[in-house]
Amino acid sequence: MQLRIRSIAYLAEAIHAFELVDPRGRDLPRFTAGAHIDLRAGGFLRRYSLCNDPADRRRYCIAVLHEAESRGGSRHLHEAARVGDLVEVSLPRNNFPLAAAAERHLLIAGGIGIAPIMSMIAELQRRRADFQLHYCTCAPERTAFRETLTPLAGDGRVRFHHDGGDPTCDLDIAAALGDPRPGTHLYYCGPPPLMAAAGQAAEGWPPGTVHYEYFTAASSEVVEDDQPFRVRLVRAGVEYEVPVGETIVDVLRRRGVAVRTSCELGYCGACLTPYLAGEPDHRDQVLDENGRLRYVLICCARAKTPVLELDL
Repeated sequence: MQLRIRSIAYLAEAIHAFELVDPRGRDLPRFTAGAHIDLRAGGFLRRYSLCNDPADRRRYCIAVLHEAESRGGSRHLHEAARVGDLVEVSLPRNNFPLAAAAERHLLIAGGIGIAPIMSMIAELQRRRADFQLHYCTCAPERTAFRETLTPLAGDGRVRFHHDGGDPTCDLDIAAALGDPRPGTHLYYCGPPPLMAAAGQAAEGWPPGTVHYEYFTAASSEVVEDDQPFRVRLVRAGVEYEVPVGETIVDVLRRRGVAVRTSCELGYCGACLTPYLAGEPDHRDQVLDENGRLRYVLICCARAKTPVLELDL
């Protein structure tokens, strides 16, 4: 669907908020806390978490960090996007939902990982649920939503941690997660060091109580020497081009091909697909050396050869 940029606001150093609305003023499709959208602008397709209250049907809000090493996505939004522009947006999807059975919620965010957490906080406040947030940033000036969260800090439900660039320095994640209370669910999102530290610290938590979402996978970023390639579905007898900046999953869905996915970041393995010919450029975090001889994760892999044949 096409949405219009109604406003662009400064959130923190190098972080802008973009408010997206229907051009005709209609309600937008519902979303749940933790959901994301795929946004296409300037020829780039990128995923952004929705950070506004899920009860708000009139707009989608995203927070975009201007990445220093951006190959186009965040740079285009920060430098070229203007109020009034139309952008192409997918329906919201949620791989990071709140757990209905949780009695209390422990949230950990690092940097721009606060975006999905903000929609969670709005929902948890409406439910009058028990929650606490640890929010790690480099410095106060790099802290998005600081004014919104400061009153909650006064209530003890939010704790700011300014770590000078190392998300593991100020917050003792091992101590914070070392003794989980019964009924507590953990949610975390942030840069790789925080994700690794939280994942390790939460290894002893009960099954089903730990939830997390990566910003993105390296596979979703355009690499300098990426080239278009063709994907051939052998059983279906069809072949499609996969352009730079899109995934095999993107192309197949646009053509009406049903594909099973979950994280779409190369971490879960839900889109595991046998391949028959060609050489994949594997960019997942799942397959071992033997698995890569037979399978490919079509949410993130590209091809080193002009054609990649799939057993589909």
